[in-house]
Amino acid sequence: AQLVDSGGGVVQPGGSLKLSCAASGFTISSFAMGWFRQVLGKEREFVSSISKSGASLPADSVKGRFTISRDVAQNTVYLHMNSLRPEDTAVYYCARGPRVTTRASAYDLWGQGTQVTVSS
Repeated sequence: AQLVDSGGGVVQPGGSLKLSCAASGFTISSFAMGWFRQVLGKEREFVSSISKSGASLPADSVKGRFTISRDVAQNTVYLHMNSLRPEDTAVYYCARGPRVTTRASAYDLWGQGTQVTVSS
């Protein structure tokens, strides 16, 4: 089983990006899927997750700006990021878990990460 993250880049404040997480070796609808982010020297931070049934749980810091979605046919999870701020700068990771939770330790499979930089 594998997760491959992509879609990061450099964007100006107020801009948008869409991250992708392509899964292989398992079916994403059989698991909860999540997005986390990490800044060097800090702990990995929960961003959003989507349940087996498709219900989403965003962190308060991204509520109203970021949306998690999935394409079961493509076996891919997305993170749509709007109104980006400099404090959103981080490496973003996709992860697989048994249920929707904000705890990183509950997720058992991780992507390699993709860098998002918000700067003017």
